[in-house]
Amino acid sequence: MTYEASESQAVPEAGQSPGSRGRLRRNKVPEATLYFWIIKVLCTTVGETAADLLNEKAGLGVTGVSALMTALLAVVLVVQFRSSAYRPGVYWSAVALISVVGTLISDNLTDNMGVPLETSTAIFALVLAVVFAVWHRRERTLSIHHIDTTSRESFYWLAVLFAFALGTAAGDLVSERIDLGYWLSAVLCAAAIAAVAIAHFALDLDVVLSFWIAYILTRPLGASIGDYLSQPTGGGPGLGTVVTSALFLAVIVGLVIYPSVTRRDAAEPEHASAHAA
Repeated sequence: MTYEASESQAVPEAGQSPGSRGRLRRNKVPEATLYFWIIKVLCTTVGETAADLLNEKAGLGVTGVSALMTALLAVVLVVQFRSSAYRPGVYWSAVALISVVGTLISDNLTDNMGVPLETSTAIFALVLAVVFAVWHRRERTLSIHHIDTTSRESFYWLAVLFAFALGTAAGDLVSERIDLGYWLSAVLCAAAIAAVAIAHFALDLDVVLSFWIAYILTRPLGASIGDYLSQPTGGGPGLGTVVTSALFLAVIVGLVIYPSVTRRDAAEPEHASAHAA
């Protein structure tokens, strides 16, 4: 198994849309390894605590934080789209920022517009389903091994955004209805992710469906961990948003550097695997 980033062919493969013809670009997202999932959860945690930090300490409010984070995300996404290949620092910066923005979209609907969590959860689920449907109709694939055109990358980041928003709304809905507390909520989310992994590896649950269900569930998991560590209530250590954000950010940097140097997070081209088989 190699870890080199994949390149799309000049002539589209089966499953590539006509719009991909003549494009020669490397895959723009990492392989979904254990490193990927750990960093994803940590980015979610940092996104949750950083949003709380800016909202409470800086006094920006939900609207001010939303405007600031959206502007920063737009800048990072411009850099991401202009990159010719997967760049770990840029990619994970985008994930961390989009986790904040996705969370704030849900919070704005609930706190500022009074939209019930049941309604916002249903809306985000519907929007995410539409993104997937249009993505597949246009590109004939939802594979993360072929995020190698501007069109596919656009659909990918839209899916990531609404996956975070859906995870926020659904997580808040469950936590309000069941009131388990931060630690038990994290355990429940981890158990749900484990169930998805078992269904995929043991029962052949579709890889795309498995990936995105797990992706959605990592948001409430990371948020529960962040709230448990930072908040003085709920039995946590009460580290505060500053310490928690700094601690997890340092871990993220280390985890991003190691797989990027060893190439353990570069997505292997599917066509190369099929050829080898």
